[in-house]
Amino acid sequence: MNVNLSYWEQQTWLSNIDFAIVGSGIVGLSCALRLREHYPKAKIVIFEAGTLPNGASTKNAGFACFGSVSEILDDLKTHSEEEVIALISKRYQGLQWLRKHVGSKTIDYQSNGGYEVFRKDDTFLYENCLENLEKVNRITKKAISSKNAPFLLKNDPFSFKNIQKKIIFNRFEGQLDAGKMILALIQKCIKKGVFIINSTKIEAFSEENSQVLLKTDHFGEIHTKKLFIATNGFAKTLLPDENIVPARAQVLITNPIPSLQIKGTFHLDKGYYYFRNIDKRILLGGGRNLDFEGETTTSMSTTKNIQQALETLLRTTILPNTPFEIAHRWSGIMGVGNKKKPIVKAVSSQVFVAARLGGMGVAIGGPTGISLADLVKK
Repeated sequence: MNVNLSYWEQQTWLSNIDFAIVGSGIVGLSCALRLREHYPKAKIVIFEAGTLPNGASTKNAGFACFGSVSEILDDLKTHSEEEVIALISKRYQGLQWLRKHVGSKTIDYQSNGGYEVFRKDDTFLYENCLENLEKVNRITKKAISSKNAPFLLKNDPFSFKNIQKKIIFNRFEGQLDAGKMILALIQKCIKKGVFIINSTKIEAFSEENSQVLLKTDHFGEIHTKKLFIATNGFAKTLLPDENIVPARAQVLITNPIPSLQIKGTFHLDKGYYYFRNIDKRILLGGGRNLDFEGETTTSMSTTKNIQQALETLLRTTILPNTPFEIAHRWSGIMGVGNKKKPIVKAVSSQVFVAARLGGMGVAIGGPTGISLADLVKK
């Protein structure tokens, strides 16, 4: 622990904190911006455990996360139709918020649409999606107030291999640059006078009268008036009783492929695999369904079996006739649970949490952060 702080450092960064936010992902940053709207003179400090944002906000695949037909059908098994409509609506509104407040050009937003691809041997899932396509379109149109059907059947224009003849096109899906998205939000926060302290983990907290005591791994103990926990899949380390389960998602990206014709975002196997084009490369992630128990972790490593499965999928299905090399591998941590609706609530009059975004953080992170900030009574 480094506690060799000068008086100036202590006073400038770590004293008289009105609002402390744990996590500098999309939820934490949008929470800070909302708090600044309501409290122009408040001291707002974001604490980030990583050198860079360390959760899923900059480690995801850069999907707009609108959703696929099989995913929506899966949601209908555990949620009412009204709940599913609300989830889709929240995703759509969240994307509009992101494009409006950060800027489509800033985040390199591209409306190339999305595709759901089905394995040749997964006939049941394929036929079930086709049979329920009209139902899903009805639900989705209601959720986004659209007269046009979001999902359309198409022939495969990408020369994939070992897949069903038809694929489902989603006209509302998009893709973006997650790094540019978070950078833009960080820049907005700094411009608004929000402090961001990296490489500092909040290990525990306790409430003392009108203050919250934060135990850090770097600065010892710090006090704040209000605490906002916005660490999604990592939130359970601070709130062990909440229904939040970490879920690791592993990703790889190829070297540039000059002849690459694939364009858009793609889901396969109920969304457990997902891929897209970026800078003439293929970015591919998923495989959590191969080892649910092992992937219920906050470890940021990758595993041989899942990485091999991703490479096999590239060779046999996505790029069957195209040589490729893997440039980079990484993983990110999502927050999931028995419901897809995020947890946004007051733990006490001084502590608040927003977590369990269920892999939808890009789409719903901004509005979720706003809802978190709004838990404090003005």
